[in-house]
Amino acid sequence: MFRNYLLTAWKVFLRRKLFTAINLLCIVLTLVVLMVVTALLQNTFYPTGVEGRSERFVQMVMMESTHTEKSGRRTGTLGYKLIEQYLKPLKHAELVAATGIPQSVSVYQDNRVSDHLMRLTDAEYWQILDFHIVSGRVINADDVAHGRMVAVLNESTARKLFPGQPYLGQKFSANGQVFTVIGVVQDEMHVNAFADIWTPITSQPSSDYQNNLFGGFGAIIMARTPAELPALQKEIMEAARTVQFDDPTVFNTARFWGDSKLALFSRTLLSSKAEDGDAGKLLTIIAVLMLLFMALPALNLINLNVGRIMERSSEIGVRKAFGATSRQLVAQLVLENVLLCLIGGAIALVASSAVLWWLEGSGLIPYLKVHLNLAVFGYGLLITLVFGVLSGVIPAWKMSRLAPVHALKGNA
Repeated sequence: MFRNYLLTAWKVFLRRKLFTAINLLCIVLTLVVLMVVTALLQNTFYPTGVEGRSERFVQMVMMESTHTEKSGRRTGTLGYKLIEQYLKPLKHAELVAATGIPQSVSVYQDNRVSDHLMRLTDAEYWQILDFHIVSGRVINADDVAHGRMVAVLNESTARKLFPGQPYLGQKFSANGQVFTVIGVVQDEMHVNAFADIWTPITSQPSSDYQNNLFGGFGAIIMARTPAELPALQKEIMEAARTVQFDDPTVFNTARFWGDSKLALFSRTLLSSKAEDGDAGKLLTIIAVLMLLFMALPALNLINLNVGRIMERSSEIGVRKAFGATSRQLVAQLVLENVLLCLIGGAIALVASSAVLWWLEGSGLIPYLKVHLNLAVFGYGLLITLVFGVLSGVIPAWKMSRLAPVHALKGNA
């Protein structure tokens, strides 16, 4: 019986090619968009690889300064002095890294000029993040202590600056300084790891950065274990109370937040001042938008299924006249919907992989490396199946209950 249902469903699909194509297009487009967006969001909020220890560390990029008796407010990136004096002594922190916000620099080399993003780092930065070293080594504590003019490049930049040449030991000029390449790492696009060139913080021509509470820096603060992360976040917020401003008449109160990856994006996008950055609110907004997006093709699928079943009233009447029960008719029509959804799901899985592969190679998102989330694909396919079944059951049951003579006449 089941084999006959499948054969009938296949013949119906071939007989109504336009309907089949439209239905498949709705299913495939819905699942592809859902898969691609989810993969990009997961890669952003819950990264692996170079930021594989993200369950143990938080990011601190912004601080807020106010005055208890005045209305002035300043929100800006961290200064090196603030990281050294108030974050590195934290008791619940195993490592605290100071890292510069990537800045565009012009690299001069053999009468050629190219623009790249350069990030200043300390040694702890390379201990927290798990870069894949292609050749050479990364910046260590000795490089930072002596202010050595050394640099680490990613693979793409190394190939661009020194095509067909050995990378290690090469020199290039940036910001009026000459750096020597000591290592090459794999390309990375995660927020904390994104850059083309990395150099020691102490390689700057001036040491004035060491005296500023505000500046172009951020901090990565890693707890000893994931279980200690809440205590570390609380300690970070309490550390803000101890900040001594250079001019207390302008600002005398500070606020810190140790954010997870999701909370950091949420705080930035929603301009949140909440302790958790309103991360739950951001996830709710994303979930609602995805459901609304899926609702449009689902409604279209329902309308198409209702119309298709109504058109088959004469076929249903003939089958009832030959003894088919209502349960058999409903099972047949529902099976057709389920089979169509599964075919669409298989096509969507291949198409999603192709889209992500194209995104990785297109350069639209630099250094992108992303993978399909099969769990999300499963949930998306399940939702599609539910809509497909519901859209078929009601009209199918209604038509199956008609008397054969009425069904043959096409009376719904």
